[in-house]
Amino acid sequence: MQQGTLMRKVKSKSWKKQRYFKLQEDCMTIWYQSKRTGKTESAFSISDVETVREGHQSEVLQSVAEEFPPERCFTIVFYGRRGNLDLIAGSAEEAQCWVQGLHQLIEYPRSFPLTFALVSCTWVRDWFQKADKNKDGRMNFKEVQRLLKMMNVDMNEDHALRLFQDADKSESGTLEGEEFVLFYKALTQREEVLSLFQEYSEDGKKLTLLELVDFLREEQLEDEGTEELAMELIDKYEPSETARARHVLSADGFLMYLCSLEGSIFNPHHRVLWQDMSQPLCHYFISSSHNTYLIEDQIRGHSSIEGYIRALKRGCRCLEVDCWDGPNGEPMVYHGHTFTSKIPFREVVSTLGKYAFKVRHPSPGAGGQGWSLDPRGQGLWRHLGSSGASLSPTLQELKHKILLKGKKIGRLEDTLDGPGDEGPDVSDDDNGAEAEEERRRAKVRIPSHGTQRDSALQKEKETLAQTLSDCVIYCKNVPFRGFQEACSHSRPSEISSLSEAKARKLIRDEGNEFVRHNAWQLTRIYPSGMRTDSSNYSPQEMWNVGCQIVALNFQTAGMEMDLCDGLFSQNGCCGYVLKPPFMRDKETLFNPSDPSSREGLGPITLTIQVISGQQLPKVANSKEGAIIDPLVRVEIHGVPADQAHQETKYIENNGFNPRWDETLQFQLHVPELALIRFVVEDYDKTSRNDFVGQFTLAFANIKPGYRHIHLLSKDGTSMPPSSLFVHIRITE
Repeated sequence: MQQGTLMRKVKSKSWKKQRYFKLQEDCMTIWYQSKRTGKTESAFSISDVETVREGHQSEVLQSVAEEFPPERCFTIVFYGRRGNLDLIAGSAEEAQCWVQGLHQLIEYPRSFPLTFALVSCTWVRDWFQKADKNKDGRMNFKEVQRLLKMMNVDMNEDHALRLFQDADKSESGTLEGEEFVLFYKALTQREEVLSLFQEYSEDGKKLTLLELVDFLREEQLEDEGTEELAMELIDKYEPSETARARHVLSADGFLMYLCSLEGSIFNPHHRVLWQDMSQPLCHYFISSSHNTYLIEDQIRGHSSIEGYIRALKRGCRCLEVDCWDGPNGEPMVYHGHTFTSKIPFREVVSTLGKYAFKVRHPSPGAGGQGWSLDPRGQGLWRHLGSSGASLSPTLQELKHKILLKGKKIGRLEDTLDGPGDEGPDVSDDDNGAEAEEERRRAKVRIPSHGTQRDSALQKEKETLAQTLSDCVIYCKNVPFRGFQEACSHSRPSEISSLSEAKARKLIRDEGNEFVRHNAWQLTRIYPSGMRTDSSNYSPQEMWNVGCQIVALNFQTAGMEMDLCDGLFSQNGCCGYVLKPPFMRDKETLFNPSDPSSREGLGPITLTIQVISGQQLPKVANSKEGAIIDPLVRVEIHGVPADQAHQETKYIENNGFNPRWDETLQFQLHVPELALIRFVVEDYDKTSRNDFVGQFTLAFANIKPGYRHIHLLSKDGTSMPPSSLFVHIRITE
C-alpha cells in the first residue's frame, strides 16, 4: 500500500479538504496532515478500524456522487461512536490500493487467535513509540519514567531504575529493541498467576499433562474430555516447540491460556448458536432499537443511515422506520413533529438490504458468528400458506424473512381464509405521545372503491393503503386494553406497544398476568416521550416479565445498553435469546416480585474473588501524569430480590497491575434472569467516580474457575489488554 497519499477528506458537500495520508512503519498506525500547513492533524490505529466501505456508501459521499465517481470514494468505519472518515482518492487505482491494503491489515489479526502474546506485542510497540519523544529508536531513563506515567503506573524511582538497568544489557544507558521487551516483561510479571501455576507444578517450572488435567478439573471445573482439552491448550498456547513436543505447559503458556478466550469468564460453548431456535417468536427476547435512524437526541438530532448500520452490526433484530410524506411524493424517515434531520426512505431500504443479514464479527469476549435471518429468501414475509397456516410461526419458520409491524386492515385469518364479515378494531390504544404519533405515521390516503362495508372498515381503508396493510402479516399492531381482554379477543399474530410507565404499572399490579401474556403474544416497550436526550430506561424490569421487544436508544452509551449487549452477546450474537421455561408456559405461576413462584431449585450462591487488574486505561480527558485509583463494583441485575451490588476498596495510584484480593458474595433466587455487570471506576473522594471499563454477561454464560474478564469501553468496544482476573464459584 502506498505511503503518503494526497486525498480529499470530506465532511459535507461544501467541506472537502486535501490531506496527506500515510501508513507508519509499524503497519498499525495511519496519520494524516494538512496539505497547506504540513502539520499532522490526527492519527488512528488499524485496531480502531472496523471495516472499509467502497463507493458512495455514506450520506456524505452520496451528497458528492455527481462530482466524484464511486471508484475513487471509500469510507473508513471505526468501532464505537467515533465518526466515519470519508475519503476521495486522486484515482480509482489509488483508492483500490488503500482499500485493499486496509482490508488486509484489518483482517490479519482476525485470521489468527487473538493471543496474549499478539496483544502484548502490539501494546509494547505502541507504548514504545509514544514514549520515544525524540524518535531515535531508543529510550533513556527519563523517557521510561514518562512511559510509566502514561501506562498508569506510579512506581518508586529506585525500583524503576533497577528494572531499567537489569534490562539494559548493552549498558548504553538506553533501551532499544529486545531490551525494551525485557523491561516490559519484568514490568508485567504476574505474581498471582505464577503462584497459582506453582501450586499445581511439582518442580515449579512446568505443568505436566496430568498436572494440567488436575488444574482443569479441580479449579476450572472442566469435567468432560479434560485430557483432550489439556492437549489442545498445550498445542495452542505453549510458545516453546520443545515443551509442546513433551506435552508440558510452561508458566508463559499457562498465562497465555488464562488470558485467552478459553480462559475467559464467558463460556466458549455459548459464543456460538447454542439454543433451540424452533420455538414461537414470542418465546425469545429480541434485540430491539427505538427510533433507529437517530444518532443523537430526539428533538434536533441527526437522522442517519449510520444508525441502522450500527444497530444491525450490534446484533439488533427489530428496527424502527418512521415514514412521512416528503417532497414530490417521496417518503422521508425522521422523528415526526420535531426538528430532526430527514433521510429518504429509499436510502433506508437500500441500507437494510445491504446490512440486515451480514454475519457479525464479534470483538474478543463478545460472542461469535451465529444464526441470523438470511437474504436468500424473498425478504418480506408475504407467503401466507393454506387456511391452516400457523398464527404463531416458529423462529425457524421465519428464517430468511423480514416481518413488518404496523396497522392492518382486518384480521390475519381474513387474509388466510379470504374476506370475513368482521371488521377490524380501528380504535387507538392509550400509549400516550407515541400512540398519537403512530396514528399519524405511514397513513397513505387512497381513493374509496367498491361498496361500503361497516364504517370502521371504511375508516381504516381511507387512511391505510391496502398494499401496505397486506405486508403486515404476523405483527399486526393492536391497542392494549388489559390482559383479560387480550386473552379473549387478541391473537398470537398481534402485538401491542406500551410505554415504559404503563409497563411498570402492569409489572407492579399484575406481574404474573404480564408473564402469562408474554408467553403467547409479543409486547413492545418504548421509552418515555420525556427522554428527549435519548436516555434509556432499564430493560431488565421488562425482561423480568418476559417482554420480548424492549426498544432502547442504541446511540446512548451507559448501563442500560451494557445490559442489552450483555444479554445478546450469547447465542452467536444472533439477536435472539430463548426465555427460561417458566416464562414460556401460559399457565405459569411465576411473578418476578415473588421469587418463590419460580418452579425448580432454591437460590444459588455466586462467590467472586476479585484478584487483580491488568493495564487499565486512563480516564478520558484526565490531566497529564494523572494515575487512576481503581476499584471494582460487581452489580447483579435481575428480579427485585436479586438486585444488588458490592465493591472492592480502591487501590491508590495503580492502573497498571492493581491487586485487590477481595471476595464478594451474592444470592440469586432467579439466576435464569440475572445479568452480572463488572465495572471498574477511578475513585474520587470529592466527586463522582469516573468510568474506566466494564463487562456484562448473563449468569447462564459464566464459566467458573480462575478467569479473565476482558473489559469493554463505554461504547462497548474491546480494550485489549485491559482485564480483570477473578475466581468464580457457584454453589447451591
